[in-house]
Amino acid sequence: MNFRDDPQNRGNCTSIHLNCPVGYMLFLVTSNGVPSFRVILIASVILRVALILYSEWHDAHSVVKYTDVDYRVFSDATTFLLHPSYANYARGRFGHLVNLGDPYTRATYRYTPLLALLLAPNEWTHPSFGKYLFAACDILNGLIIHHLLVSVILPRLPEQRNKQRAAALLTTAHLLNPLIFTISTRGSSESILASLVLATLFAALKDRWDLAAVGLGVATHWKVYPVIYGFSCVAALSQGRSLVNLRAVRFTVISAGTFLTLGLVCYLIWGQTFLDEAYLYHLHRLDHRHNFSPYFYLTYLTYPSKHGLPDPIPLWRALLRSPLVSFAPQMALSVGSGFLFGKPNDLPFAWFLQTALFVLFNKVCTSQYFLWYLILLPLIIPHLALTRNQVIAYISVWFGTQALWLSEAYKLEFLGGNVFLGLWVRSLVYVLGNGWVLAGLMRAYVRRPLKSNT
Repeated sequence: MNFRDDPQNRGNCTSIHLNCPVGYMLFLVTSNGVPSFRVILIASVILRVALILYSEWHDAHSVVKYTDVDYRVFSDATTFLLHPSYANYARGRFGHLVNLGDPYTRATYRYTPLLALLLAPNEWTHPSFGKYLFAACDILNGLIIHHLLVSVILPRLPEQRNKQRAAALLTTAHLLNPLIFTISTRGSSESILASLVLATLFAALKDRWDLAAVGLGVATHWKVYPVIYGFSCVAALSQGRSLVNLRAVRFTVISAGTFLTLGLVCYLIWGQTFLDEAYLYHLHRLDHRHNFSPYFYLTYLTYPSKHGLPDPIPLWRALLRSPLVSFAPQMALSVGSGFLFGKPNDLPFAWFLQTALFVLFNKVCTSQYFLWYLILLPLIIPHLALTRNQVIAYISVWFGTQALWLSEAYKLEFLGGNVFLGLWVRSLVYVLGNGWVLAGLMRAYVRRPLKSNT
């Protein structure tokens, strides 16, 4: 891609000019009425507390619940974990030593047991504790984003006026994003993973690579996809060296060791069930329900009927059902972009691009997955040289392709229409549109000279 290097390709940014990233930011933040970061932070806390309180009232008075079904799954898993019984106990080799139940007794719980353990206060204090925890992680993420902007991202810009106001405005894109605060207050745990990812990025940008390696291992244990960040980290640690060097090997050993240690502890306590539900399930998962991914239609066409598929399965069906159909292009793009942009100062953009490509080509994709890369968006905006028209076009395409898809999905979900083929075509439009946006962001990305992060 034709990404730009600073400073030759940036033009004169001493005045406000909309195709200059610094000028465009100054145009935004010098307008009157931008509140301070403290005001934004307080408003964000109040908003989340109010929504959680409202969710309790709403759920008590409405058939259609505000609380996400996943939160009920988490809560049930915690109940099973804390109340072992004859039929519900930790089945690992050392499970009898901890007097804990099996969270996977709750069907559809596909997460690390540590999440159920973390939500133990749901049983001890209040059923909504988990929501407050997820909302608190939202706020923590905002604090990390703001600190990175003020201490690492914005100081690299040639023009540093209004740094605090610019950071406040960009952090607002996270703290007051309706998608983010709605998902956390409904009881989704994505904000915990976001905290782990941002904390890992924070450590890497501060040149604390051992801590970053531990953070990456914990994040990958929590949900496997952050493993893709390891490739850009290795590339960043290998500048001017071979990919196999002492710093890169040390990082890999520490991060892999952290991941394996956590996995081994969980395996010894909860046994094979932990591996099957938390990890292996996602490898062979066949989700034929409609989602943004175009792979859903291939799965739908080849999904086993109640009578099963004929034996042997035709080759074309076996190929379409194979995880490699989606996994190969997904990992090739995610890993390749990690090596392409894997430089110390480019890690936020590398992680954003890797995550967006991973989500775009995942075999299952829902709106919740968009949070995986949206949390990194405030950190890369200062590096994007975009005109006003480009900003409008990219935002319109990103939202427009989703709206186009949702309008057809409504006919299937609520009206029972046979629109699978039409929905698949719109899934292809979604992929093409989002791919075009990502290509545009890669062209607009401005690399900065390497500076110390101490």
